[in-house]
Amino acid sequence: MSARRGRRPILLEELTSAEFARLVKRKPLVIVPFGSVEEHGSHLPLCTDSFQAEDVANRVAPEFGAVVCPSIRYGECKSTRNFPGTLSLTFDTVRALAFDIVSELARNGVDKVVLLSGHAGKDHMAALREGALMAVEKDRKLRVMVLSDYDIAYELRGKEFSSEDGHAGEIETSRMLNIRPGLVGKDRPVGKTRVPSFMVLADPERHFLTGVWGDAGRASRAKGRRIDDYIVEGLAGLIARNFGLRRGGTK
Repeated sequence: MSARRGRRPILLEELTSAEFARLVKRKPLVIVPFGSVEEHGSHLPLCTDSFQAEDVANRVAPEFGAVVCPSIRYGECKSTRNFPGTLSLTFDTVRALAFDIVSELARNGVDKVVLLSGHAGKDHMAALREGALMAVEKDRKLRVMVLSDYDIAYELRGKEFSSEDGHAGEIETSRMLNIRPGLVGKDRPVGKTRVPSFMVLADPERHFLTGVWGDAGRASRAKGRRIDDYIVEGLAGLIARNFGLRRGGTK
């Protein structure tokens, strides 16, 4: 059964220092959402990736009594830098953020961490993984998962959705219609922008005349609800297996 909406997560930002110290003694799982400030077509807001990761984290966390950290709403967005509003960090900055946050959680006694990114860019994800690896090498007691919610969502491509669907397309627009419908514009563009396969480019952004990959016109709130439930269920299963946790308790 999918995690229900309305079950309130434990938010780190709302805890006092003493409350956090008591909580850490129970060795809770901690989820850190990452996103981006990035163009998402003419119909989706700049923080689309952040909204999605935060929603998934807040739904999954109560299943395990997990703590959700304040999200990092910036990422590495090299391919969309030519669009107004995109604020891209460097690879090194994202890697350092991942390393520092995970290391600081470990210093506080946390030993189980999930870095969940709503932004799925290859370099961005590589930076998160490298930062997490550095932290794990520093403290071998740490266990860290790094993934994007789109690692799960894109399992539906070629089944319910086009295998060509991608950034700001049918899946992502549907999810936003489910999560933040008031922020989705009525214009639903179609785009097929792709960087040439295997090419190393100094200016990949020139290939992105639009940030839409797919048909946003096919999106619906009902589809978004199914996708989000699928992601939440998939992530909960991964957490249970990888950390040896039970939904509703710990092993």
